[in-house]
Amino acid sequence: MKVPFDIKRIFLVAVLCAVQVIPVSGQKKAELAPAPIMGWNSWNWFRKDSINETIVREVIDAMERTGLRDLGYNYVVVDGGWRDVKLGEKGELLSHPEKFPSGMKALADYAHSKGFKFGVHTVPGYYDCGCDPVGGWGHEALQVAQFVDWGLDYIKLDRCRFTLDNGPDKGWSEENVHSAYLKWSKLLHDCGRDITFTICAYKFRDWYPDWCNFARTTGDIGLRLNGGAFFERADRGRKGLNSVMEIAEINNKWADRAGNGYWNDPDALALGEQGMTEEEQRAHFALWCIMSAPLILGNDPRNMQPYEWDIISNRDAISVNQDATEQGRRIWKEGDCEVWKKNLSGGKCALLLLNRAKAPASITIDLKEITGHKSARLTDIYTHKKIGRKSSYTVQFTKRDCQFIIVK
Repeated sequence: MKVPFDIKRIFLVAVLCAVQVIPVSGQKKAELAPAPIMGWNSWNWFRKDSINETIVREVIDAMERTGLRDLGYNYVVVDGGWRDVKLGEKGELLSHPEKFPSGMKALADYAHSKGFKFGVHTVPGYYDCGCDPVGGWGHEALQVAQFVDWGLDYIKLDRCRFTLDNGPDKGWSEENVHSAYLKWSKLLHDCGRDITFTICAYKFRDWYPDWCNFARTTGDIGLRLNGGAFFERADRGRKGLNSVMEIAEINNKWADRAGNGYWNDPDALALGEQGMTEEEQRAHFALWCIMSAPLILGNDPRNMQPYEWDIISNRDAISVNQDATEQGRRIWKEGDCEVWKKNLSGGKCALLLLNRAKAPASITIDLKEITGHKSARLTDIYTHKKIGRKSSYTVQFTKRDCQFIIVK
């Protein structure tokens, strides 16, 4: 009897996963994520209820038309909302019959035809974040085989709910978290297709760098459909969502673990008309660049403001992010003023001078202390203007803002 193709694949994957559990190949991890990925995720702008396949196609077209793809934003990821509210009879994932009637393979094919990579959000427990029983627990091999058959390039595995318990961990134990994500890691590694793997379990764990390409270090960032994006907690807040600086503070703790195919993920960018000022958005983008975070847009590429485009299309800022030397980190803080630094290839570095206050402030840096040389040449990343050779440098801020600098 001829065995159906998907069943053969499931059997092969199961056999491979039965071998001794060891970390995934460092070489393959580095090949999939030599630098932080760039792209777009649907959640921050559309969340679960508003997304559909027509919007996804329009976003793909807009990212091609505006030049975002050519700048490096080449991953398109559909977050929550693409699934039906139930699994199939065998535990397989089903596309939502009204919002995604063509199915995910058709969208993946469309993305590929436009030069993009394509991925989806899925969950490892029993329920998604909206309590629909569509999780992968016990059906992992079958669902990975589906992703391979659809031609996916990226999986965001979001912890969400193990049970319907309303406690802080939604029914998850650390043992189950560890077991679930390691199983998915092995399945994806051995599935026969290059699939970039992101863990979304809301805090850093020591085993992440060995088992995935990217992992969330924090909870969700504030976004327009959930109280608005905000730079500092004191500005405007909603319990459970984080400000830009809260997330940066947490992500900074794990800077020394990033690199060599693994990068810390402080969540998608909250740029565009989501609640923050232009100055705050410049600082937000600069922080994600200097922290070597995935540059995953959470805006509406079909309708961008001029300032929004100027920020995300800045090639010098992007080059700082894509330089795979390290994750940059904060090197100085006094009151509301901070300096962040990332060492770059070729003996250069990037500096972010940041005023977190909504009031005037000044920051002075000693270039000899930072670089080890008596002086250095400075270039402003956002204005593209040469500041000149300096031994020390002072910037005056009139309000919350930043200056993003290349130091050579």
